[in-house]
Amino acid sequence: MTAPRGYVIGYLENVEVGPEIVEYIERIEATMAPYGGRYLVHGGQLVGHEGTWNGDVVLLEFPDLASAQEWYGSPDYQAILPLRTAHATSMVALVEGVPEGHRAVHKVRQLLPDQHAPTRQAS
Repeated sequence: MTAPRGYVIGYLENVEVGPEIVEYIERIEATMAPYGGRYLVHGGQLVGHEGTWNGDVVLLEFPDLASAQEWYGSPDYQAILPLRTAHATSMVALVEGVPEGHRAVHKVRQLLPDQHAPTRQAS
């Protein structure tokens, strides 16, 4: 069984598009490549259904959470990070995905390990 994929979720607002942001965009993919990172979402059309969404979403995928963490902490990424943080309001989180075959009921088993997951009775 392979490890769950790792994801980097970014939410950016008030991006000051200028030379620094352009440089960040031009350099970021080279920092991700050694860690197997790739874009899944890069500020595409966003349709908000709950809450206020005034910014852009970025979603990166890595082979596993450890790779995402290594990328984020890498000297190459840390060197360009201030190009973004000085010119945008942003929130970034790294999160582990679910294993292959995951079902929502598996989370109940994690939350309540001493109990059986509830099942719906057919009527």
